[in-house]
Amino acid sequence: MHFKETIDLLESSSYYYSIIIGMDNRYTYVSPNYNKNFDFINQSLVGKPFYITLHPDDIKICAEVGGKCFENPEQLFPATLRKHDGKGGFIFTQWEFKAVFDDQNNPEGIFCIGYNITEHVDTRNELLTAQTEIEIKTDQLEEIGFMQSHIIRKPLANIMGLINLLAVMDAETNLQQIKDLLAESAKELDNVIKSITDKTV
Repeated sequence: MHFKETIDLLESSSYYYSIIIGMDNRYTYVSPNYNKNFDFINQSLVGKPFYITLHPDDIKICAEVGGKCFENPEQLFPATLRKHDGKGGFIFTQWEFKAVFDDQNNPEGIFCIGYNITEHVDTRNELLTAQTEIEIKTDQLEEIGFMQSHIIRKPLANIMGLINLLAVMDAETNLQQIKDLLAESAKELDNVIKSITDKTV
C-alpha cells in the first residue's frame, strides 16, 4: 500500500498515530489524533522539531532506528518511545518506522505508525513488582520454615527430653503438676510448629 493510502486510512483513527519526519528532523505530516495528544500549545506540530514531543533520553533511539530504516529501506523497524502527556509526565508509545523516498529514489524522511501502550507497560510493571514481592515472601517463608523445623525444634526436643527424664523420677505432688503442665505445653508447641511448617512447605 502506498504511503498516501495508508495516511488516508489512518487519518481519522482515534487509536493509531501516523507521522512523517522530514530529513531536516521536523514534522512534515501529523495525523489529527497525534496532534491532539501531543501538541500542548494548540497549534499544528507540522514544521516543528520531532523531539519536542519526546522524552530527551529517547531522541537517541529515534536516531538509531532512523539510520536502520535508510540502511534497509524495505524493512519496518520498531521503537518504544516516551511522549509528553501534557501534565509533566510521559506515556509509553509503540512505533514502526519506515524510510520514505520520492519518485527519483531520494530520501524524504521517515514514516511512522504508533499507538499508546502505557496501560500495557503499567500492567507489566505491576506484574513484575508483584512477582518480586512474591519471590521475597517465598524466601521469607522458606526461611521461617527452616527455623521452625530446625532451630526451634532443637530446644523443644531438649524440653521434651527433660520431661521424659522427669517422668521416671520420683517427684512430689507440686513437681508432678509442673511436669504435667510442662509436658502439655511442649506438646501443644510441637503441634503448632508442625502445623505452621506444613503450611510453608
